[in-house]
This record gives sequence, C-alpha cells and structure tokens, in this order.
Amino acid sequence: MWQKIFPDRFALLKTFICIFLILSFLVRTVFLFWSFGEIDTSITTIISTFGIGFLFDVGTVSFFALPYSLYLLLMPQKFHGSIVDKSITYFAYNIGLIIFLFSFFAEITFWDEFKNRFNFIAVDYLVYSYEVVKNINESYPIPYLVGLILIAVGLLIFITYKKAAFTKTFKSNTPFKAKLLPFLAVLFIAIISGLFIKNKQAEQFANRYNNELSKAGIYSFFAAFRNNELSFDDFYKTINTDKAFDLVKASYKNEKATFLKPKDHSILRTIQNTDSVAKPIKPNIIFICIESLSGKYLNTLGGDYNITTTLDSLASNSIFFTNLYATGTRTVRGMEAITLSIPPTQGRSIVKRTDNIGLFTIGEVFKNMGYSRNFFYGGDGYFDNMNTYFGGNGFNIVDRGRGFLLDKEIKTTRTNIEDDEVTFENAWGVCDEDIYRKVIKEADMAHENNKPFFDFVMTTSNHKPYTYPEGSIDIPSGTSRQGAIKYTDYAIAQFLKIAKTRPWFKNTVLVIMSDHCASSAGRGELDINNYHIPAMICNLQDTAPQKINKLCSQIDMFPTVFSLLNWDYTSNLFGKNIFSMKQEDERAFIGNYRKLGLLKGNRVMVLGDQKKFNFYEWNSTNNNLTLIPTDKNYLDTTIAFYQAANYLYAHNGLKTQQ
Repeated sequence: MWQKIFPDRFALLKTFICIFLILSFLVRTVFLFWSFGEIDTSITTIISTFGIGFLFDVGTVSFFALPYSLYLLLMPQKFHGSIVDKSITYFAYNIGLIIFLFSFFAEITFWDEFKNRFNFIAVDYLVYSYEVVKNINESYPIPYLVGLILIAVGLLIFITYKKAAFTKTFKSNTPFKAKLLPFLAVLFIAIISGLFIKNKQAEQFANRYNNELSKAGIYSFFAAFRNNELSFDDFYKTINTDKAFDLVKASYKNEKATFLKPKDHSILRTIQNTDSVAKPIKPNIIFICIESLSGKYLNTLGGDYNITTTLDSLASNSIFFTNLYATGTRTVRGMEAITLSIPPTQGRSIVKRTDNIGLFTIGEVFKNMGYSRNFFYGGDGYFDNMNTYFGGNGFNIVDRGRGFLLDKEIKTTRTNIEDDEVTFENAWGVCDEDIYRKVIKEADMAHENNKPFFDFVMTTSNHKPYTYPEGSIDIPSGTSRQGAIKYTDYAIAQFLKIAKTRPWFKNTVLVIMSDHCASSAGRGELDINNYHIPAMICNLQDTAPQKINKLCSQIDMFPTVFSLLNWDYTSNLFGKNIFSMKQEDERAFIGNYRKLGLLKGNRVMVLGDQKKFNFYEWNSTNNNLTLIPTDKNYLDTTIAFYQAANYLYAHNGLKTQQ
C-alpha cells in the first residue's frame, strides 16, 4: 500500500513527512513531561491529545509537501536525477529541515515563556524582530543552538542517504499516472486542513494544557496570523446594546457621578470628589509600572522568597491594595488597563490597534488639572507601538530610541536616553537604575518650571534574560527571575534614596503597580492566581498607611488616586474609586486575547469566542475552577462591560472629542 501511495519518485517526500511527524511527536512529548503536573494525564485523554495532535501534524506537513509533490508530478520522467532535479531537491529538502528544526526550537523557547503553542503574541513578535532576536541571543546560547540545528540537519540528511531516499527519488522511472495518486492525496489533505479545519478545533479538553499539546506549532502560528483581530459581535455572545449600557451605568450608582449623555451609548460623566472639607491638591505623580511582578513574590502578599525588601517596606507604609488583579498577560494590556481604565478588549490591546490616538486616557484628567505628562521607557518605544500610543495621546516620550520616527500627525516631544546616561543595557533596554536616574533628571527640570508632572515609568529589568549590573545584588546577573526581581527591588531603593534628596519629593506621590504577572498559563481557561499583582500608593501626605482588601482591578487605580487628590473631573473611564466600592461593587476584569472574565467574590464568568461562556466557582486555595450552573444576571453583566468597551472603541466613544 505504501508503495502505491508513495512510489519511488516520492521516496524522499515520504521521508520528509515521516521526519516531521516524528519530530513533532517528540516536541509534544517534551511539553507533556515539562508540564506534567498541570496536564490531565488520564490514558484516554492523553491518547486523544496525541491523536488530535497527529491529525494537525499531518495537516501541517501537507502544506509543506504540496509544492514539492506538485514539482514531482510535473517534472518529466526523462529529467529524473538531472542536475536541475538534484539542485532543486537538495535545496528544498535542506530548507525544509532547517525550517522544521528552527520552528521546533522556537516553540520550546515560546513554551518556556508562555506555556502556549505559537499564538497571537508570536505573530506580534515578528514585527519587533530586533528586540526579540536580541533577547533570544541574551537568554539562550545561540551559537551552540545553531550548531546543534546544523548538526541535526546533517544527521537527518545522513539518515536519509542511508534509507536510499535520494537514490530512489533520482533513479525512479515512476510514470505520470503513478505520481498522480500521491499528489492528489497531499492536495486533498492540504485543502481539507486549510479550508475546513480551524486551530480552535484542537481545543477539545477542559484542561488548557491538553488543548495546547494537541495543537501543531506551525499551524497555530499561521492561524494566529490570519486571525489576529477578533470582532466582538461576530465571535462573542452579545445582548441588546441599550441593556448593556444600562447595566454598566447602573454599576456606578454608589459614586458621585452625573452622566453627561444619559440617553446615549456613553459612560461620559462628571465625578465629584470635593466638598466643603476636602479641597483638591496637586502633587507630582510618578507611576512606576513594574515589568512582570507577580504578587506571590512579595512577602507582604504571602510569599517567602525574601527578595522584595524595599517593596515590602513600602507596602507597610502606604495605601496597599492586597486584592488587586491585572487585566491581562502582556505589558500593552496593562498599559491599556491603566491609561484607558477599560476592561481588556478581545484580540490585541488597543495600544497596538489602529485609530488609537486622541483617546480619553488618564492623561486627559492630568492635562485638565494643569500637569505635564511624560512616558519613560528604557528601550525603544517603537516596540509594541508604545510611542505612537502615548505620543498620540498627549504624553511626551523619553526612551532609548534607535531612530524610528513618530507618525507625523503626532505632536509631542521625544527625549532620548543618551549613551553617557547608560551604565547597563540588554535587549529590552537600559537597566532600572538608569531609567530612574533619567526620571529624576527630568523631574529636576520640571520642578524648576514650577509645573506639576505626571510620569508613567515602564521598567524592563524583570524580563528574560534577567540581566542587570553585576555586583548590585548577591544573585549573579542572568541566572534567574528571582535575581531580576531582587534587582528590581534594589533599583527602587536606589531611586528613593536619590529622590528623597530632591526638593520636589515631599510633594510627589508614588504609585507602584505591576503590568502583569510573571506567568499566566494554567490548567483552566483563566488562571486567576496568575493575575494577582501588587499595587500601592506611597508618600501621599497626611494619609495613614492602610491595607485595602477589596477585590479590585488595574482599571481602578487612577480613579482611586483622583479621589484621594479630591479632584472633580470629567471621566470616560470604566474604573471606580476603590474606597467608594461597597461589597457588591467589588470585581476584577481578567482576560487574555480570547478569554474575557469577570471575577466577583469566588465566582468567575468567562466569555469565549464562538459565543461560548462558562461559569465557575473559584477555590483560591488550590486555584481550581469548578463549573457551576450559569447565573443569567451575572452573564448579562459580564457581557455588558465587554460589549460596551468594544462598542465605545468601535464607534469612537473613547475619543476625547465626542
């Protein structure tokens, strides 16, 4: 039978397909043992996982096999084994092996970081190849890995020769009719896989890890490439738009808010925080957004790592939020939540979407209160579209630019972090100490101009490759995330040491919060514990330290800051003043690019594409989610927030001019 499907002329193609299937099986097995404790390892589930995976592997390799099988079909018999035939075949075979081996290596590095097959993030990373390639080079021994790939290619070619696949292919006398069957078989599989099989069809299990294992990396990559935008109305369950906005507006009943367009699909409102006693104050605000800092690493949040001495001390002497959750799993998602104060939108973050300038961000509130607004980033803010987003929404840019220009329509200033201001730098930018020194330098100049400033500072040191200046802490650079976190904490201590000597510091409030956790993958649809982040408001004069245990979200941080400053302001923000929340108001929005969740108490509703939804009871002790019967009101409320957020973006309702 094999001889009929793969006659001698197709011997090399058969070997090529077998090599891919074997390598893919080995990678899937590696991932299985790598994440063994998280996977459903029952025999039937494992068999199903690998069975589905095999079908996706067959579909994937058919795309690679199709061009060569067409070539084999059309190449006349008399030219079999000619110089042209051999040149094309050797070139195609070597390129195919290199692509396969490189993709499998890339999958391993991606799994190490995200515990996922290639997805939306991998597609995004193609755009920012400089940072990504540099990061890979600093995180992994690239020369050795490239050498291993080349050795593996050589070994596979040797095995191919030993199997006489080249000889059979070049010396065959297979006629056109015999070549037609294997070509049609490959064509049929490629058409079925390309037109009728969707990547999400691999997701047949309750356990997220099994779903990821059952996928094929290359197939997942191109699926993400084709579907990196998601329409809420097309992919998610919806309700009547009027009802959605009514539910969202009703959630603000405990705030002193007046809606400016009560009959419209709008949440624009005025918020009153002043009274006869509380007068507005205008301190400088420095917001430090810490890269990838999970709550579990702080002793004050239950950790036992003993690597955040400074942050633990600040937590004990600040307004410290112990039950606050990030909205997403990437920096741009955190930026979206913090600046727009909006639930996580489906698909890519608004920071990276089109039509994302001129929006009503927290910067508008600061602008209306007379503040200058500055965005600090230790790398090139071209990465992840940060400069366009912040510059297009009124922030001045301070970054380590490499020459990428802002859009001509964006009117803002851009200040470079110069070479003589850099003591240490890696793929993602300058070390935290360097960015803090730049913040202090700019704050000194702003103080001389006697104008309050709001600084958004994005750190980078707590990111793989986890490198930082040697000798700064007692953990060698580049060895672990714990070392990077300890250095992050050390850099904040050094920043405070210098800042406290400045005349502007006494009148400066520090807001410190993580952009997202160090990891987000879990067994269930959303791993709630991996969204728990530290957040605190420090150095607010005449305010006693306190711990706030209310369940809340990243989107609530700056509405809370504005309330503490006693500001009356116009708001287009979804976030609330945490202090005004009653128990029934407490909630957190969490999601990834496909799953959108609303957490209230120990229950969470998760909206999925294909208009699916699941309602869970969350056991915070073991972090398990247990399916429970759907609460219709809870479901409608969850849909309402995400639908309203999507509607406002799609209909320019987030713009400053409405």
